[in-house]
Amino acid sequence: MMALVPYDPFAWLRKDGALPSLGQLLDSDWFRWSGMGNVPRVDVRETPSEVIVTAEIPGLERKEDVDITVHENHLHLNGEIRRGYEENRDNLHRSERYYGRFARTIPLPAPVEHTGAKATYHNGVLEIRLHKTRELTGRRIDVDFH
Repeated sequence: MMALVPYDPFAWLRKDGALPSLGQLLDSDWFRWSGMGNVPRVDVRETPSEVIVTAEIPGLERKEDVDITVHENHLHLNGEIRRGYEENRDNLHRSERYYGRFARTIPLPAPVEHTGAKATYHNGVLEIRLHKTRELTGRRIDVDFH
């Protein structure tokens, strides 16, 4: 007779039969190397004429390290943070700063123009300013009477 084993989607997370705490999971190498730890945190705000996206991406050194595109009312951030020194795993006691490839897609709250956008980077913060489109929300149609 074969024993039934219940489906357990979180079995791979457990060590010694206990689920890790959120702090342990966020501190794990699995989290950092899965790419989930390399997602820039963003703020999205809107003015009457602009959509402003601010992203925390510490460690960028050159403009070629980040690629910013707008497509179908979404902002796409892609890039790579490089370490400024050669890593020696034997002497490394703790590694918490994220590095490597990152990517983030942000839905925008309003339609934006694809031209005239401006991006600036200062003290680890990337700010992107996008002009809103001037779409007509409605238009009056005159009727010709004969």
